[in-house]
Amino acid sequence: MPVLFALLFSLFGYLCGSLTFSIWITRFLKGVDLRDAGSGHATTTNTIRQAGFAAGAAVLVLDIAKGFLPAWLALHYAPAGSRIWIAALTVASAVAGHCWPVFAGFRGGMGLATGAGGLLAANPLAFLIAAAILIFLTLVIHHGARASLITAMLLAPVYWLSGLRGPDFTMAMAGGVVLIVRWWTSWNRRYRELWLDREKPG
Repeated sequence: MPVLFALLFSLFGYLCGSLTFSIWITRFLKGVDLRDAGSGHATTTNTIRQAGFAAGAAVLVLDIAKGFLPAWLALHYAPAGSRIWIAALTVASAVAGHCWPVFAGFRGGMGLATGAGGLLAANPLAFLIAAAILIFLTLVIHHGARASLITAMLLAPVYWLSGLRGPDFTMAMAGGVVLIVRWWTSWNRRYRELWLDREKPG
């Protein structure tokens, strides 16, 4: 029975993650596919570049929500004895759906907001810690992709050392693996701006 619940919640998480709000909103407002410009990714920052800050803010909230909802449901309705690991798989699946969405030709975003939504469902403190680490690293190394990759690597150990060893820890482990795979290809991306990931000219 736990395996069946794990499969169902993981599928639901993946389908939620595959809801490509950035693509749909940008296409509705501007009539373009945002993956054909800017960073080439279906992300909040690329939405801002193509459709403005209001559209980007809407995408950010919706991307967080599509990680939050399946995680919250798993944490409340999965079998009690298996709830933590099922919730972790659900979040990892939601992040994978965002990165490789079935509704958009498996060309999606980078998964940060969706993963953050899962952490928010588990523990708001875990969400704030993740945001603080990401912001700090971005400010220090001035490279969004590397900051995101290092954050994904650090979250689980930081949570463990901080005494956060519940679903937030397992979500950081499972979701972190997907994020590391996704962000690894952007390690050498060149950045001109601190968080709007446009490549440097020439």
